[in-house]
Amino acid sequence: MQNLILDFGNTLYKVAVFDQGNLIYKFSGKELLLQDLSVLKNKFPKLNKAIFSSVIDLSEELKTFLFQEFNAIELTHRTLLPIQNLYKTPETLGKDRLAAAVGASQLYPQKNILVIDAGSSITYEMVTPEAYLGGSISPGINMRFNSLHHFTGKLPLIIPYDEAAKLVGKTTEEAILSGVLNGILAEVDGIIEQYKNLYPDILVLFTGGDLNHFDKNLKNNIFAAENLVLQGLNFILEYNDNKPT
Repeated sequence: MQNLILDFGNTLYKVAVFDQGNLIYKFSGKELLLQDLSVLKNKFPKLNKAIFSSVIDLSEELKTFLFQEFNAIELTHRTLLPIQNLYKTPETLGKDRLAAAVGASQLYPQKNILVIDAGSSITYEMVTPEAYLGGSISPGINMRFNSLHHFTGKLPLIIPYDEAAKLVGKTTEEAILSGVLNGILAEVDGIIEQYKNLYPDILVLFTGGDLNHFDKNLKNNIFAAENLVLQGLNFILEYNDNKPT
């Protein structure tokens, strides 16, 4: 049978269909309509269970449709997980952060893993073979550009931006690009180095909408995992579906 996976982020939603653990279909957008889900159900009649995760408030109509039509479960801090969660306030932990940690732990069960998700925010998650330990949250690229524009009187908004950034900016626009893009690379590389000091054998998994910017420019070696959150949600769904009653 096939699984329906839905991840609602701050900017976009992502929908995926998994068959026997393999991602066979996905799409994304800014607003998911019930009609979209009806079309999906007709396209994949073998869908018989689903999981959804959201960092935003979803309409009750959408939730009810998912529960009734797809036998869905919602990822919350009470959902059973295939790993131990040592976060002290699990009710405040972002569901995308949790799903990414689960995905990493199941894909590489014997590894110490640093998961970096570069989206609206940049999140860092530390996963060991024993448990998810926690991590940190930092502003993402677009958030940094927006903050400089919003909290100052005259600095322009640089969105969209050129991927290349000179170290020494000779215009205000170049200076902002240098500060944001070079600064964020230095931050990520520096944090990776700190984790390497604690876990010399650490595996660094990178995911998120801004993956390509970091994949091309970081000094440290990273492994791209574009669909890590979706894979993690699928692992959680399978774990709950197969748990003893």
